[in-house]
Amino acid sequence: MKTRDMRHRSEYPDDFAFLKGLIQDTGSKVLLLVLDGVGGIPDPSTGRTALEAARKPNLDALSKISACGRGIPVLPGITPGSGPGHLALFGYDPLRYSIGRGVLEALGVGMELEKGDLAVRANFCTMNENGVVTDRRAGRIPDEKTVELCGILREKITGINGAKVFIKPGKSHRFVVLFRGRGLSDRLTDADPQKEGRKVPPVKSLDRKSGRAAKLATAFLEKARKVLRGLKPANGVLLRGFSMRPDVPSFGDIFGLKPLAIATYPMYKGLARLVGMEVIEGLGSLEDEVAALVKNFGAFTFFYLHVKAMDAAGEDGDFPRKVRAIEEVDAVLPKIRALGLDVIAITGDHSTPTVLKSHSWHPVPVLLYSKVCGADGFESFTEMTCSQGSLGIFPMKYLMPLLLANAGRLAKYGA
Repeated sequence: MKTRDMRHRSEYPDDFAFLKGLIQDTGSKVLLLVLDGVGGIPDPSTGRTALEAARKPNLDALSKISACGRGIPVLPGITPGSGPGHLALFGYDPLRYSIGRGVLEALGVGMELEKGDLAVRANFCTMNENGVVTDRRAGRIPDEKTVELCGILREKITGINGAKVFIKPGKSHRFVVLFRGRGLSDRLTDADPQKEGRKVPPVKSLDRKSGRAAKLATAFLEKARKVLRGLKPANGVLLRGFSMRPDVPSFGDIFGLKPLAIATYPMYKGLARLVGMEVIEGLGSLEDEVAALVKNFGAFTFFYLHVKAMDAAGEDGDFPRKVRAIEEVDAVLPKIRALGLDVIAITGDHSTPTVLKSHSWHPVPVLLYSKVCGADGFESFTEMTCSQGSLGIFPMKYLMPLLLANAGRLAKYGA
């Protein structure tokens, strides 16, 4: 007996029909401050996590009047990517709303996706004469170099076998490739070895419908290598996260909010656009983000503010830098609190322990402030105190209902 794909059908209870029936507009304002990768485990050099080591008087003061807990982005033991982690934060079940990295990156850099377009995230990389990848990020080349290289590729590769090819730079070594043509599919394997010292694996189709897309991607890689041959340090390309735009219900419609996204990296802006948030462009620092929050405070009721620095330090295994990133957020917290937000949630989309140099499955610390939150009274915001908090350890997809309840935006259920 065949089963139908029902992932986006309203029959599912988490497709928000129930919640929408309880929504009420109280005019309250909510901030979701996402410290990307903030969670961790004790570092061998200190015996403490970055949250425990950081000097953060403002976060700790807020912790004392907040409810705390830890969120599980997907399922216990499952290490989430940034996409699933953020979908859970936004209230979507990440197992039912699957979004590929390519689409997020494409939307993040402002590309318009038509139905049937195939997007993929790309890295400039360094390869030796034998085709072995020696640096997956080409030394993290600066933005301006990526812009230059993308211009070269655009000039040489405008189409392949009847399909149009669009290329747009992202941050540092990252860029986006978009294929537009008939009969494309995202059921493809990545052309990324994930580690240095290996050759780039071929793109393979995972079903009969994806054969044409696999040939296009393979041809693009071959052409790109010829164009970049002899250049330093970026003389190769990696592709990962082939995806096509799915149907996702609007965040604002579901939760009765007017949402604004404040982020510096394309992927997170892409996530916000995908769920219907308005996005501010041109931000380059934490100070820019806070200024944007202040400037736009009167026009919106929900603010998603993303800070990348903790995750980047965690993936580089740089414990002192992760500590400093937390302290930098702490320094701007008084300016944020001065706005008079009704609800403030501070958490991450996943944990990134420096000892692992990668995302991990560890539950993420959550701090939730409101005047009616039932404060736990903890003296410090850490993984340990959050593990003892009144919110417990809960699926992160339930964070949004908690924020709405604390904002007075959910009516009573039943008589």
